[in-house]
Amino acid sequence: MPQTKNPMFDDLARLMSDAAGMAQGVKREMDVVVRTQMERLLSGMDVVTREEFEAVREMAALAREENERLAARIAELEAKLASK
Repeated sequence: MPQTKNPMFDDLARLMSDAAGMAQGVKREMDVVVRTQMERLLSGMDVVTREEFEAVREMAALAREENERLAARIAELEAKLASK
């Protein structure tokens, strides 16, 4: 059976191809819009960044270690005072 050229099918295929390309473009644009809105929303909420959080957590850990060291030193000095 010989194949015939049908302009209607060619037009339909072209239309579907263009629609798929347009849908991808709309998706990319929506991704950009959503990302921009989320960044604007988060910047207005005064949310800390991951780097800031990690820096403060490290500072807190160092302060906790220093407190424990100083508490041990105080206990040692009080024991010396009590023995005199």
